Amino acid sequence: MKSASIRSKIQAGTLTLSLEFFPPKSETAAQQLLKTSEQLKVLNPDFVSITYGAGGSTRASTLEYAETLKNTHHYEVMPHLTCVGHSQDELLKILKDYETNGIQTIMALRGDPPIGDQHFTPHPEGFHYANELVQFIKAQCPDFEIGVGGYPEKHPEASDLETDIANLKKKVDAGASFITTQLFFNNEHYFRFVEQCQDAGIECPIIPGLMIPTNLERVERFCDFCGAELPQALKDALSTASANQEPQALEAAAVEWTFQQVKGLLENGAPGIHMYIMNQSKFMLALYQKFKEANIAF
Repeated sequence: MKSASIRSKIQAGTLTLSLEFFPPKSETAAQQLLKTSEQLKVLNPDFVSITYGAGGSTRASTLEYAETLKNTHHYEVMPHLTCVGHSQDELLKILKDYETNGIQTIMALRGDPPIGDQHFTPHPEGFHYANELVQFIKAQCPDFEIGVGGYPEKHPEASDLETDIANLKKKVDAGASFITTQLFFNNEHYFRFVEQCQDAGIECPIIPGLMIPTNLERVERFCDFCGAELPQALKDALSTASANQEPQALEAAAVEWTFQQVKGLLENGAPGIHMYIMNQSKFMLALYQKFKEANIAF
């Protein structure tokens, strides 16, 4: 039996919970991913995603671990797929490999250039933009459900948010079923983004993407990379706990911040949450415990 689509679950009023993994680069990292995947089964997420490395560098391992997450751990899986370094023939082969393995939901992205390259260069027989990839997937695999990415605080390469949203609408018009956002730590950016998307005629669900901010240095690096605001209150809380070398206080501050984000998002109409877990289970399990205590059910 084919499982319900992500969009149909949201339209039925189901709050969705999803998790994002990334392909491991070593045997130790592989064991960590598998351990985390097993530990987080208790959350019963609606789906999990698995990323695609810069420049398409994890093509084989993304497929391998997508299959593992689906067939061994029994998750619904949404692999990422990017335009970087791939001809249309190569993209079609990847899609058919997923279809053969019972995977029919794809996160379609333009993708980042290979490490060391400053600018995206399309494959001569490939695609320049994510909306072209979405259109290609819909034409070649019409039964696939397609997610795309959105930036509440603007894609770093976009001139302004309005232009970025216009480009996002092209992806939706090409056949995307839902949007998952880049991480943010200030909910106001998400709500403004949703409102502006609706004003632009984008009607599909917009799932907020969140990361538990357990490491200040990592958070600062992510915020710098994707152009996200790091609220001063969050920075102060993490700085204080780190300076005092209080791991438990740091965990509590990070989890509480994300819990309050989730609570505010759901109370104001967000269709669910997508968690960037960095292949770790500890903090997500702590957050899940707070959900249960607050009677927040996904």
